[in-house]
Amino acid sequence: MTTGMPISSAPQMVQLQCPNCNTPFTTEIFTLVDVTADPSLKGMFLSGQVNVAVCPACGFASRLGTPLAYHDAEKQLFLIDIPSELELPVEDQERFIGAVSSSLMQSLPEGASRSHLFTPQRFMSLQSLVDAVLDAEGISREVRDRQRRIVDVLSMLAEAAASNDDALFSQTVTTQRDALDTEFFTILNIYIEASQREQRDETAMLLTLVRDKLATQGFAELIAKAGTQLGANGANGAAATDEPDEGDLEAILARLEAADTAQLEGVLAEIRPFIDYAFFDLWTARIEAATQAGDSDRAAHLTTRRQQILETVTAMDQQAQAMFEAGSAALQEVLAASDDRAALEALGERLDDAFLMVLAANAAAAQREGHTELLERFEQLGTLAVEVIQAKLTPEERLINELMMAETARDSTRILRSNAKLVTPELIKQFNELADSHAQRGSSETAEQLRRFAREAGAMLF
Repeated sequence: MTTGMPISSAPQMVQLQCPNCNTPFTTEIFTLVDVTADPSLKGMFLSGQVNVAVCPACGFASRLGTPLAYHDAEKQLFLIDIPSELELPVEDQERFIGAVSSSLMQSLPEGASRSHLFTPQRFMSLQSLVDAVLDAEGISREVRDRQRRIVDVLSMLAEAAASNDDALFSQTVTTQRDALDTEFFTILNIYIEASQREQRDETAMLLTLVRDKLATQGFAELIAKAGTQLGANGANGAAATDEPDEGDLEAILARLEAADTAQLEGVLAEIRPFIDYAFFDLWTARIEAATQAGDSDRAAHLTTRRQQILETVTAMDQQAQAMFEAGSAALQEVLAASDDRAALEALGERLDDAFLMVLAANAAAAQREGHTELLERFEQLGTLAVEVIQAKLTPEERLINELMMAETARDSTRILRSNAKLVTPELIKQFNELADSHAQRGSSETAEQLRRFAREAGAMLF
């Protein structure tokens, strides 16, 4: 790579030869990531999608070593990375920096600050440059370490998938299994959707291949969970984000800012899919605006709330991961047993919603892959599991389930009145406790439905 490449925030097309299969192909390469000129580049850069070439023939992915400048006029950032492996002479390095600086000088509007362009920051590695950007964005080290781990694991899986070596892919999955949680698959879906939207077909195909391979390795339920969070299209497996418009997002931010600490977890449960880098970027902008306005109390509150959001979301994701892992372990026990009913009964309290959700996700994966016999086995287990659960329920619990499955409010009222002998103060208390539990998890509609049952039952006592 030479420094004679034109300096522009737009990517340049270069001719490469795949190091894996020797196929020649063209790809995009950036020498300048100017997020002032193109804000969409920030997300691509921070997610590791800039200057990565994917062979269209074999899918082999490799990072391109090239001098790179990052510019953000709003945050006064002018950052330079020149890979040491290029062994560029000092005069060539200075020539590259000078060309970028000159280009940016001309691109900035009249009156805009240019002082940061006279003092570029140089970095020994691309990762250290990324860290500097994240620092400026207000992204904590905990968030970035988790994100970096996900990107590293995804890169390893992509390389293994591109090699067509199933043994290598399985080995990689085994060694990196602890990183393959709901957050991993949510981010994987985001990357696939972004690649499809930006017409980077080779990258989208490779990442989709990784997801499909992981679905056959026991991760179908986590993929389904992540897909549900992002509004995924279950028919074709392609993720599709359901992003709020600007007004909705402002309402979400305002709601989180005003929420009591006790309400925070419930609010976050409703909007979890939208809490990503872009979310924290907007939150940081609010802190900066409050600081500039001299509102130190609000700036302090926003800073504290940002940490509360991070800690709460992390705990929620860990809880979801633990739930799915427990459901998967329980399902494996049942599948290995000789007597399905006895195995299901032996699960005790572990025969719960998590188990049924994991079972449903595996059934969906079996149907998608055309494994008819396996699908039938899962469906039979599902029917039997419901029978076992129903057999263990108290009359009150059966009534609650029947009410929840009623199609209309009129039907639930009829069911409640036909079971008047079960309507007691204890049942009303159970309705309200379940409503509180669902409200804390963000299921406001279910919570309100349960409270309606409590009100109707209460009226029947008088």
